[in-house]
Order: sequence, then structure tokens, then C-alpha cells
Amino acid sequence: METNYRPTKAIVDLSAIDYNIKKLIERIDGARMMAVVKADAYGHGVLEISRQALKSGASILAVATPDEALHLRKNDIEAELLVMGAAPVRFIKEAIKHDINLTAYSMEWLESAAEELKKETVPLKVHLKFDTGMRRIGLQPEEADAAFDFVVQQVFRVEGMYTHFATADEADNPLFLKQVETVNAIKKKWQGGPLMFHVSNSAAAILHPELAFDAVRTGISIYGIAPSAYVKREMPFDLKQAMSLETEIIHVKKVKKGETLSYGATYTCSEDEWIGTLPIGYADGLIRGLQGQEVLVRGRRMPIVGRICMDQCMIRLPEKFPTGENVQLLGSQKDAVILIEEWAEKLDTIPYEIPCILTKRVPRQYIGI
Repeated sequence: METNYRPTKAIVDLSAIDYNIKKLIERIDGARMMAVVKADAYGHGVLEISRQALKSGASILAVATPDEALHLRKNDIEAELLVMGAAPVRFIKEAIKHDINLTAYSMEWLESAAEELKKETVPLKVHLKFDTGMRRIGLQPEEADAAFDFVVQQVFRVEGMYTHFATADEADNPLFLKQVETVNAIKKKWQGGPLMFHVSNSAAAILHPELAFDAVRTGISIYGIAPSAYVKREMPFDLKQAMSLETEIIHVKKVKKGETLSYGATYTCSEDEWIGTLPIGYADGLIRGLQGQEVLVRGRRMPIVGRICMDQCMIRLPEKFPTGENVQLLGSQKDAVILIEEWAEKLDTIPYEIPCILTKRVPRQYIGI
């Protein structure tokens, strides 16, 4: 069993994952739940989150890459799997072998896949992806008739059809309404056998349950993070953030007035100050832009001072604290809390990015169910 000697760790509460998924399932009223576990489950740990998501009611898992899908299969995850990103046609043999659904995202890909399938005797399961406004990957709406005609004549088994909304987390965005109109028009053209129709991401699943159709793809929301500030204000239920981040003070010293701290000497003590050192730095995901961000010690906010180093950083203490004192960087301590959104605002980014930047050097520990 692996042992971690550093006190720095990310705690993932699986009971929060369970709570969030069950709340979302209530919201979508009968549609299937596709849990998005790409990017190591947004940094939370893909195997543990996948198992919990399936226990909590999700019936499909979605990833971004073929390698992510194979990792799940090699670790005995037998649930239905969809690769949402572009998979090379050379992966088709493995996809069939491991019962993995691939995204068909262009006529060129479909034609290349059909050539590759001449070597196979079993159909390839695909979900047809249409680009209705995101402009990443996807068949163009005007290609719908040609794509539908092509797949029914080739060795494909069409399991689903989907798109991705670009602005579902905003209020009354005309692009969102246009995408809904376009995808409904494409849906009406399909004359093949039964398939799963899924268009909603977390924001649409929460704000527009009428668009749940056969399934929804929920990513950020199952981890307890709202897709945007607008969604957080408008959603009819609360989410529970599953991840917290903690460490402890490893060294304390008094630094005299006028002396400087860390690389570049960017911080000068305005008076004699107690400074605590923490064993976490930018190699762990506490990137240098978080200089000045506050942490919690004994439920009180204290700032990170001086430049964050690769493995360590320093905080200003109001008094001498003992080494070994617990420090909460994300999550709650006593009556205080630091949410992932606070880091995102400090870094001028989106909350999605925060758990993803915490590196593998930070062990994930699981509590709850």
C-alpha cells in the first residue's frame, strides 16, 4: 500500500458525489445520467468517481480520449462508455474488443472508419456528433442527410446522437436558442433505428430539464461546482463541493520588519511578522498566481505571502503557531470556507480548471460512502 509522508492531500468526499448525482437525477426526471469522468474525473480520481457515480445512479460514463476509456476497462469498469473526443480509426479494433462507443464527428472520419471496418466482423458502436455552434468537432447540420444515409449502409451501430451547447450557462443567449432549434431539426431527419439523443451538459440539465431527452451529460456539477455564477444563482437546489485541499505548517519563524521573503524578494515585512511555511507549491498545483490567496488556520483567514515556490509557500501568521497546525487551502474549517470558485476568481479563470491543475503529487484521499 502506498504511503504518503507529506501532509499535503486532497480529500474527496464521495457522499457529496452521491448527493449531487441524486439531485441531478431528480431534476432530469427519467432521462439517463451520463457521468463525465474525463481528465481523471476533473482531477478527483477517475476510478473512485466512476465507481461512485455508477452506484449513485449514473448508467453511462463519458471520457475524452481512447486511453481514458481503456484505463477504465482495464480496471474492471464494465459500464457503457462513450469517447467524446476524436479517436483515430486505428483505435477501432480496440473499441470493438472492449465495447467502447466512439464519436463520429465528420464525414471524413466516417469514411475512414468504414474502410477500417472492412477488417472487422462486428459493428462499431458510434454516437453521431453534430456541431451546432461550438465549432470544435462535429458533423455540420447540412451533412445530416448524407451522414444518416452513409451510416445505415455501413458496418456501424448508431447508439446515439448529440451536440454540445456553447452558452447554456448564460441567460437568454441567442446562440443557445439557435442550437436547440438546429439540433431538433436534425433529430427529426433521423429515420434509422432507436438511438439515445443527448444534448444537455450540466448547465442545460440544471436550467432546462425539458431538454433532457434520453440522457444528459453531467460533468462539473457532479463534483459540486456550478457551471457558472448565473447557473449557481438560478439553480433550484444546492450542490456540495466534493474536493478539499489541506496541509500543515512545517516551520515557523519571526521575520524582522523590512526583511523580504522568497524568490524575487517581492514581499517586504511591514513589521516583525510570524511566517509559517507550508509544504505545497506550484508543482502541486498551487500556482504562482495564487500569491496573496488566503488559507484557513484555526478557522481564520491568513494570506500567502511572497512568491509561491515549486514545493513550498509561506503564509503570514497573526502569532506564533506550532508546527503541525492544520491548514485548509480549499474547503471548510470551523465556520469558515474557501470554495474552488474563490481560487478561480483570483486566477481569472473558471472553476473547472482548479481541480484539474492539482497534480498527481497531491494524493487523493476518499471519505464518505
